[in-house]
Amino acid sequence: MKDPASPWTMITKIMLQVRPDVRRYLGEWKRRAESIPDPELRRQALMSIETKTFHCEGGAIYALLAGPHYHEAIRFIIAYQTISDYLDNLCDRSTSLDPDDFRALHESMPHALTPGAAPAFYYRFRNEQNDGGYLSALVETCQEVLEKLPTYDNIATALHELAGYYCDLQVHKHVRIDERVPRLKSWFDSHRDHLPEMRWYEFAACAGSTLGIFCLVAHAFQKNCSDERLRQVKDAYFPWVQGLHILLDYLVDQEEDRAGGDLNFCSYYPNHDEMTERLMHFYRQADLSISRLPNARFHHMINRGLLGMYLADRKVDQQKDVRKVAKKMIRHGGAVTLFFFIHCWVLRRLKA
Repeated sequence: MKDPASPWTMITKIMLQVRPDVRRYLGEWKRRAESIPDPELRRQALMSIETKTFHCEGGAIYALLAGPHYHEAIRFIIAYQTISDYLDNLCDRSTSLDPDDFRALHESMPHALTPGAAPAFYYRFRNEQNDGGYLSALVETCQEVLEKLPTYDNIATALHELAGYYCDLQVHKHVRIDERVPRLKSWFDSHRDHLPEMRWYEFAACAGSTLGIFCLVAHAFQKNCSDERLRQVKDAYFPWVQGLHILLDYLVDQEEDRAGGDLNFCSYYPNHDEMTERLMHFYRQADLSISRLPNARFHHMINRGLLGMYLADRKVDQQKDVRKVAKKMIRHGGAVTLFFFIHCWVLRRLKA
């Protein structure tokens, strides 16, 4: 894929190539979710699609890296992100606080990354169990796409590493409130020797993104994709791009999470100034790491698009401290960030 010549080119590709496929595939999964027999599983599956469509829309942009295979890349991204959003809903609004339950549910994610792996009974530790094959169908869809990849073996280890971080995070952050932080700190301690300097809550943020997996899968559709290139992609996206992604998500959700008593990683910064500086640090490191990649212009636009997309959220307007961070980061991101910010700001308010 050639790097886009301008943000307008990128937006045009998103509107004409990406969004129609996203809507089509999500529509198919919504119809499948509507037939889930268990009412609670059906409710959470439908809610995850209705309230988190933007996760799929954002992730599917990486399919443009797959060139003429972008349809198949989007098919994988939508199915995998739908697993992520569905399970996050099940755990966030769970009828249990059992880590074994959360671990069993998330077995579906490495299975989805392993062509030929037999689906397990993912609901075995919870009362709600009959999803009519919904989760297994999502897993099998991911497998069908990956088994066609000519370079799947080259990305398998990195995919499972990133999925392992993600699944561990989902288990640790959804258990009993008094157990969450000790578990997350202990988990961080087991990995910190292999990480750049960061705090436990920043590592948790780095683990909570699916962008590295989407980027690797999209690259793997390219015939000339070498092991070295794939290693560069994985190292660029984890930790820095993924960390920036999730820290922005938590930055915007601070007030909402405070009201709901939910875990928010940005709340652990000792003060507003330090939070701002660390977010800027993640932005700078993400920008530096992707500058070494092929299609660097594409990745830089995605990085600036992340800023624009999250900082244009209506929730930013309602939080004085977050508005200050947003203004600083938009200035630092320059004209491209401002372009995406204005585009997302207008689009979201037109939808309201």
